[in-house]
Amino acid sequence: MSIVHPADGPQRVEAELPVWDLSHLYAGPEDPRIAADLDAAERAAKAFHGRYAGKLADLSGAELGTAIMAYEAIVEGLCRVTAYAQLRFAGDMSDPERGRFLQDIEERFNSVSTETLFFTLELNRLDDETVGRQLAVAPADRYAPWVRDQRIFRPHQLADDVERILHEKSVTGASAWVRLFDQTLSGMRFDVGGKALTLADALNCFDNTDPAVRRSAAHAIGKGLKDNVRVLSLVVNTLAKDKEIEDRWRAYPHPVAFRNLANRVEDEVVDALVSAIRDAYADLAHRYYHLKARWFGRDTLDYWDRNAPLPGADNRQFSWIEAKTIVLKAFGGFHPQMAAIGGRFFDEGWIDAGPRPGKDSGAFCHPVVPSAHPYILLNFYGRPRDVMTLAHELGHGVHQVMAANQGALLADTPLTLAETASVFGEMLVFQALLEDGGSREERRRLLAAKVESMLNTVVRQIAFHEFEERVHIERRSGELSAERLGEIWLKVQKESLGPAMQFDNDYSFYWGYIPHFIHSPFYVYAYAFGDCLVNSLYQVYRDGHPGFAEKYFAMLRAGGSLRHRDLLQPFGLDAADPGFWRRGLNVIVALIDALEALE
Repeated sequence: MSIVHPADGPQRVEAELPVWDLSHLYAGPEDPRIAADLDAAERAAKAFHGRYAGKLADLSGAELGTAIMAYEAIVEGLCRVTAYAQLRFAGDMSDPERGRFLQDIEERFNSVSTETLFFTLELNRLDDETVGRQLAVAPADRYAPWVRDQRIFRPHQLADDVERILHEKSVTGASAWVRLFDQTLSGMRFDVGGKALTLADALNCFDNTDPAVRRSAAHAIGKGLKDNVRVLSLVVNTLAKDKEIEDRWRAYPHPVAFRNLANRVEDEVVDALVSAIRDAYADLAHRYYHLKARWFGRDTLDYWDRNAPLPGADNRQFSWIEAKTIVLKAFGGFHPQMAAIGGRFFDEGWIDAGPRPGKDSGAFCHPVVPSAHPYILLNFYGRPRDVMTLAHELGHGVHQVMAANQGALLADTPLTLAETASVFGEMLVFQALLEDGGSREERRRLLAAKVESMLNTVVRQIAFHEFEERVHIERRSGELSAERLGEIWLKVQKESLGPAMQFDNDYSFYWGYIPHFIHSPFYVYAYAFGDCLVNSLYQVYRDGHPGFAEKYFAMLRAGGSLRHRDLLQPFGLDAADPGFWRRGLNVIVALIDALEALE
């Protein structure tokens, strides 16, 4: 296998990259096991409703534990089928048949899960004394963390009939708009150098050594998004209004409140994170991009040069085999078990790496269900950044495999802690590459690439968070025009990236391709949370903290059964400490110091 230099064409990648093997789940959309599993889940759900609806307060602890286990089995059966449909759709979102299949499965999921909807609603209405008594007895005691996390939403729970309507209409509401967004982006093509490129291929051009290619791609993406801005702005406005209506009914005090609860993170902790990063914009992004502009012999950088290869860089390309070797070696350097788990993703067909038309342009690791295994999707072009993306998603994968023993209800991890595992995987690979680095110039490129990655994870994601927050607040007063969305976008980008970065009108449409705004509102701060947390965590590791690997694996195995305070306590860390976030940001500052010293 070989990788062609990007200058030879932005779509020229390895001819043989892995495609995941979804037959581990089902043989195909016509597999009779799909209908059988859905029918079994429906029968179980109806029986569950008949047996337990309206009776939870009178159950013993043993009986409640049995009920939760039955509920968990229904959830796992439904999620297995749904995950298969989602993964198949991600492989080609432009295929109408795959979209139809996903919609049919989601509608069936919705119908069946309506039968079990009463369970968490009724569980939340129980008084604390009753729940405390029930959870003191096996097997209910094992599920105490899950019950605790369900009950934090008690103040925001609506009447059962209202909850049922919202649940049943979700497949024609928010999820339908998400599907429209995905299909719109997957169907778009961008004219770069006379070639019609997918979004992933066009974004890949920003790593091209030729500035003319980068500029052409930037304008092509801007034009493509502008041509579709009526649909994209309608999707953003509709989903923001939909969220505002539901938030108002549920009495959430601000747009981020639900996400913070779902992440099991206190408002003040998130506020401290955002404030610390905003206050550090000048020390981080403003300072680095001035430095990068000097490397380019300029006073400012065009936005398409933000992630450009450094002048004189050989723009090294990695083969898939090289990327696999680098990541697994770094994981093994931390602990053999981490490399062993990571190796299964390559050996057993759990990764889809090749860019192709219609495929999801991003990267993710889908946990599927504990009784199966996770799947990784990415678009591998052989860039150093792609090696880090592989490490990131494989970090998620190791986490999900290790947490699987918790079961379907307790394995699920809040986004903030999920991103900790992925960013830690990135850090292991970066440090391994840095230690193996040769020349002064090679070390400079490695440091610069890491700083840019961290700025993308920390500064850029908090700027995304700021954009979302301003859009959702302003949407309460009326629909935002595409021009207004562009104004807010450019404002937060200029604030975060600083005066060394130059923008044109094309960039005002770039908010339109960010999937997190559509799929999971206010997800993005979790990346910054994870990066800053890992910076502190990695310092503890490098300082030789006793039993670090065992404690780290215990954190991963815990899944969603523990809160961030409990998970960090063994390492002597506390995210509520006002100095915690600055400690993590100082790691990035030190890397920029090192780059300046190399000059």
